[in-house]
Amino acid sequence: MNRKLLPPESCIQLASNFIGLQEINGAENNPIIMDMFGQIGHKWVKDDETAWCSCFVNYIASELNLKRSGRLNARSWLNVGEDVRFPKVGDVVIFWRESENSWKGHVGFFAGYTEKGDIFCLGGNQGNEVCISTYPKERLLGFRRLLKV
Repeated sequence: MNRKLLPPESCIQLASNFIGLQEINGAENNPIIMDMFGQIGHKWVKDDETAWCSCFVNYIASELNLKRSGRLNARSWLNVGEDVRFPKVGDVVIFWRESENSWKGHVGFFAGYTEKGDIFCLGGNQGNEVCISTYPKERLLGFRRLLKV
């Protein structure tokens, strides 16, 4: 095994501490989400309504001293870490949105499979909060295992 890899369980353990963290509707912003943007180098973000799924994954990776995309677009994670075919709980999972060829996507941490083979994802900005949601397996772009910095 590559010694530069951190067990992916570390990612899901840390990320699960944020389950229930939500955006605040209206002019007010959740200071924890805003701090995450700042800590990963995006202090220019002015509100918690800015798409923050990639921010959340970047923040968790940063806290664990893992390589990260540094970007706010979900598909940027397709170039980080090692590609894995058989994910472990805590690996990064990337999905497409709107169409497979769109620039849009979603990113979070792999949390398992449903009986149908759909994918449980622990992520930020899922219904405007950190939670575990289910995504169709057909929307999968890839799984990535993160490397230490």
